[in-house]
Amino acid sequence: MKAVDKIADFHDFYATVLHLAGIHHEKLTFRQGGRDNRLTDVHGNVIQGVIA
Repeated sequence: MKAVDKIADFHDFYATVLHLAGIHHEKLTFRQGGRDNRLTDVHGNVIQGVIA
């Protein structure tokens, strides 16, 4: 079974959860191995369809 419409990946899921927690996913960074990383990397969009 695969999605046909409105496909979302885990980056979108993380962005949506962070949005619901009141955290801007593009500004949240953490240091790992001497460089700054983001949980959603350069991907991730808030899934507006689940926020109602």
